[in-house]
Amino acid sequence: MILKIEFENFFSIRDQVRIDFRAANINTMLARELGHNVIDWNGVPVLKSVGLFGPNASGKSNILKAINFCCRMILDSHLNNEGAVFNYEPFKFDGWQDKSSKFLIDFVCDNVEYEYSFELAKNKIISESLYHYPVGRRAKVFVRNADGKYSFGTGVINKPMDVVLNTSDKNLFLSRASSMNREIAQKLYRYFMNQFLLGLVNVNEMMVLDSFNTYKKVILKALEICDTDITDIEARKEQVPAPVAIPGQGELTFQLIDVLKFKTFHRYKKDVMFDLDLEESNGTRKLFQILIRLLDVVKNRKGIMMDEFDMGLHTRLADFILDLIHASEGSQLLFSSHNTNLIDVKRLRRDQIVFVNKTEDGATEVYSLYDFKDFRENMDAEKGYIQGRFDAVPYVDSSVDSIKQLLEE
Repeated sequence: MILKIEFENFFSIRDQVRIDFRAANINTMLARELGHNVIDWNGVPVLKSVGLFGPNASGKSNILKAINFCCRMILDSHLNNEGAVFNYEPFKFDGWQDKSSKFLIDFVCDNVEYEYSFELAKNKIISESLYHYPVGRRAKVFVRNADGKYSFGTGVINKPMDVVLNTSDKNLFLSRASSMNREIAQKLYRYFMNQFLLGLVNVNEMMVLDSFNTYKKVILKALEICDTDITDIEARKEQVPAPVAIPGQGELTFQLIDVLKFKTFHRYKKDVMFDLDLEESNGTRKLFQILIRLLDVVKNRKGIMMDEFDMGLHTRLADFILDLIHASEGSQLLFSSHNTNLIDVKRLRRDQIVFVNKTEDGATEVYSLYDFKDFRENMDAEKGYIQGRFDAVPYVDSSVDSIKQLLEE
């Protein structure tokens, strides 16, 4: 599970931003009623979900991009060669584009806590470190300093200097160590590959078939709970032409590739088939796509992040998706949303409701409803948000007179 994630100097994020899944000490009646929103890990309460709320262009998507960038660096940086430039932009105002960017992720793998961090510029890794808590006390796995020197914990990594010799300033040591079959690095690599998922999948890819077959009955039950009249779904492999670029040839050629197509059947006429892609509503298609991914997350205690996960969904369906996470034993969801109905202390704890705002100097700031000590749980959080009490709401001068003036210019 994820405990906390920190990053700074990434797109609109200038100062350090922290997304904290460690639950705050809230001992109110409402918090106790929302006990299913929290995981108990060795006596530490950890949140199952955190929601990001705020106006457009405040930085919600950049927070998710930063986490995605951090994870992709872990998974892919061993492939970087000389001349590689990392695919991100630092904060562009006040000289920050010349400063380094920093990332830290604190997480639990195989019931052991790990704290991993790295610092980089656009064209090189500056520093990197990994610590773990094997017996509850912080211990070093490795540290890579800005001067290129390494130090290692005793007996944790086999032949670490062999990995160092194969690690350039374009590669994370953790990524390289995994590619060189070092046990602890491979374990953490598998965690970021399989346990912390970075969004939804294309349901037309053949890789989805195993998940569909595994969870078909649960998906149909979920669709029934969500008041669709779909009674059955079939998966079929079809071949479709796809463009292929051939080096040295200016024109595209086409070849047949296998894709997955889903056919639905409805309560009224169970023998009439519908094409999910062409004949079902946007909301139904989106819900199906989420369920394919989310049921794997829920069943196998994984984590996932989703940007505007409820776009195109009825608010009751958004509630259902959160209920899936909160009903699980140990899954986690980080999401962004413009659905103010979710800003409800009867559904989410105050520390689960996180506001994202952009300051006058263009920087993203993050704070939770829990940070407002004068907010009482008998108040209407959604109403307060819309009224601008927590700042993270767009100011739009949309009066008829102001719009008339705009059209007259």
